[in-house]
Amino acid sequence: MTRKSWNASRLVQLVVITIFAEYCCALNNGLATTPAMGWNPYNAYACDTVESQYHFNAQALVDLGLDSLGYEYLNLDCGWQGTARNSSGGITWNTAAIPNGVPALGKFVHDLGLKFGVYSDGGYFACDTVGGTAHFLGSLGFEMQDAATFASWGADYLKYDNCYAVSTTDFVDFDPPIEPHYTTMRDALSATDRPILFSACEWGVQDPARWPASAVVNSWRISNDIGPPSSWDNIFRIVNQLVPITGFAGPGGWNDLDLLEVGNIGLTMAEQQTHFTFWAAAKSPLIISTDLTEISEEAVGILTNTRVIALNQDSLGQSISFKRRYTNDHDVWAGSLSDGSMVAIVIEMQNSPRAITFNLSDVGYASATAINVITGALLGTLENSYTSTFDAHGSLVLKLSNPVIAPQPTFTFHDAAASGNVLAGGASTRIVNNTITVVGFVGNGGTLEFTGVDGGASGGIKLLSVDYINADFTPTNTDCSNCRNAFMSVNGGTAVQVQMPLSGQNWDILFHGYLVSLSGFKPGKTNIVQVSNPSAYTPDFYRLGVAV
Repeated sequence: MTRKSWNASRLVQLVVITIFAEYCCALNNGLATTPAMGWNPYNAYACDTVESQYHFNAQALVDLGLDSLGYEYLNLDCGWQGTARNSSGGITWNTAAIPNGVPALGKFVHDLGLKFGVYSDGGYFACDTVGGTAHFLGSLGFEMQDAATFASWGADYLKYDNCYAVSTTDFVDFDPPIEPHYTTMRDALSATDRPILFSACEWGVQDPARWPASAVVNSWRISNDIGPPSSWDNIFRIVNQLVPITGFAGPGGWNDLDLLEVGNIGLTMAEQQTHFTFWAAAKSPLIISTDLTEISEEAVGILTNTRVIALNQDSLGQSISFKRRYTNDHDVWAGSLSDGSMVAIVIEMQNSPRAITFNLSDVGYASATAINVITGALLGTLENSYTSTFDAHGSLVLKLSNPVIAPQPTFTFHDAAASGNVLAGGASTRIVNNTITVVGFVGNGGTLEFTGVDGGASGGIKLLSVDYINADFTPTNTDCSNCRNAFMSVNGGTAVQVQMPLSGQNWDILFHGYLVSLSGFKPGKTNIVQVSNPSAYTPDFYRLGVAV
């Protein structure tokens, strides 16, 4: 956690090959075959957690029955460490916060039948919430000694943060030597011969899914902190950041979307349900981070939904992936489960209750037998679509089986850099990886016009498939966090906002097949599709496909 404010088809094939190559190299320590589940204090207590709070929340995991559902780790976070090492160089604890000592706390946790997690940092000092002035001990340069100490305390889990990674005066660095810091601690943990799950908290910088982090740690943070405070904007920012990396997760190594906010103020119950369900289906670790001694029955109900937990702990280990965004309306995500079924999640992006129709074709089906995962209701066979009432920022989660596969659309593609297109106002081309040419600097006065676009025999509304590059990565909340807006119009008609999430954190990674429906096409190959944005840049466009 950062504890601060952050002031061509060939290319597609290459990206897919890279995804599978990374997954094959998962850390082979026998741990995290499914995502970790447990509790961490940070969203409830920040870096000020004291021994009694660890005791009370450990006991609450058991008393609420959460341990029996898989929430097995009770983890420390920042603030437990001392500020000076002992005479032999060993790491020390904050005696004001943990007066009876970390070994005794670990024993208390183990005696409850839980597993015990510790926290450290790959820098000179650890993160804090006072601008880097606390100077809690980090592990840089002491990895072997600290790993042995953690093992002697009975640690089962290590969360490893990323502050002060460059120097003793640089609290946060956006481009630190992350990978060597984490590989050094990986090797130190391995040398202890104790099974210790290794969780990287590098805030998503340097695109950890592509290190590959899966060869170094059991989970890696994909983003800056979710909070505190909690908010829907934080959820949206992290959802967008997950889009390009879902294929990197699998047994032994998981995308970590950060701690859960279920039970905390700032999110409605519907938003907490959506948050929890999305994290579960994305195969993120499910680490509760609220005061369990004051949690509401409704929040406990969300955390103890066994059908949702089963999505997270499914043995196939496949994350849901992004399927369709209806801008400012709803998202559709889906993924396979080990029993051959599919989980589909529809997220209400508007902050108002209303009915939304889920089109089964968005997940490739014409019909399927459906179960509502949240309620357990059997919905029978759905044909083509299903309409449901959503709460503001609510969600629909369906388990789909016995499908009839829908016919797949065929697209006629038009390259953005084709000679007949019109680039104006500063829009220009660039070559990516010596392979494809894209058009960038569209927006802020720059426009791209695709000319001679095929509207088919009938014109009207057409399904478009867009290949683009967007690496406008941000750790903070903006009007379009980890996404860019394009405004697309057909033959001079009203422009439609198209909100396009990240394709990666580098400007050479292509997103393939973003779908959007536009109206206003005429029959034949005389159509013009214009891309613009009056106040910001769009993604870089590679090509536009039209289903005819």
